[in-house]
Amino acid sequence: MSTTLSGWLAGQRGLPESDLHFLLCHRLGTDRAGLMLNRDIPLTPEMTETLTADVTRLRSGEPLAYVLGEWSFWDFDLSITPDVLVPRPETETLVEAALERATSGCRILDLGTGSGAIAIALARAGEFEVLAADRSPRALAVAAGNAERLKAPVRFLHSDWFSSVSGLFDVIVANPPYVAEGYPHLPALRYEPVGALVSGPDGMDDLKRIIARSPDFLAGGGWLLVEHGFDQSAQAASAFAAAGFEAIECRTDPGGQPRVTLGRRN
Repeated sequence: MSTTLSGWLAGQRGLPESDLHFLLCHRLGTDRAGLMLNRDIPLTPEMTETLTADVTRLRSGEPLAYVLGEWSFWDFDLSITPDVLVPRPETETLVEAALERATSGCRILDLGTGSGAIAIALARAGEFEVLAADRSPRALAVAAGNAERLKAPVRFLHSDWFSSVSGLFDVIVANPPYVAEGYPHLPALRYEPVGALVSGPDGMDDLKRIIARSPDFLAGGGWLLVEHGFDQSAQAASAFAAAGFEAIECRTDPGGQPRVTLGRRN
C-alpha cells in the first residue's frame, strides 16, 4: 500500500519540520506551496525508499546540505560535499562588507575558499579579478566545479594561506577556521572537515596568522576582511592594530552577533 505525502510526514517525528519540507521540495521538484496542495498524493515505493535513506542520515546528525548535495548561498546554489564546510548565512555579511570596498577592476584574494562561496559571490557581483586559494585539493575541486557551473570568473590556487600566493591585492577576504579546541559542541559538527573548523586553543591561530601576514600582500589602502566567532571581535581588532591596520571596525551578522572585522592597510 502506497504512503501518502502527509502520512510520510506524520511518521517523521523528532526532525525539524523545515528540514523535512526542504528535503521533500528538493526530492519532489516542487515548492512549499506544492507540498501543501499535494499532501494526499501517494509516494512511489522508490521515492519512499529514497526519503527513508535521507531521513536515516539526518537522524544520525549529518547536515541536510550533505544529504542533498547542494546548498543555497547569496543568490545561487552550490554543490556541497563533506570535503567542504556547509556555507552559513552569517558569511554573507563578509561578502556584503567586501562589496562595499571593492571597486571595478580591483584584485581580490579569497583565502580558504572551501566550496568557493565567497569568491563566486564576489566574482558574479562586479568586474573584479578574483583569486581563490585553499590548502585542500578536494575543496578546490568542489569550488572549481561550482565556479564553472555558475560561470563565475574565478582563478584557483593550491596554497596553505599565503604560502603560494604572490603579488598585491586590493581586497583580501578570509573565513578561516575559528572554533576553539575542546569546543563543547564540536561533536555536532563531526560530519564537517575538522581542519576547516578548529584553530588552536582559543580558535584564533589561523586568524592571527592571516592578519599578521596580510599587509605583505595588500596594496596601499587595501582592505582585509575576516570572519570570526561572535566572541572573538576584540581579539581580532587587537591583531589588526598590531599589524598596523587602520579604520578597523566590526560588522554584525543578521543575528546581531559580531561576525566580521575589517581594516585598511595604511
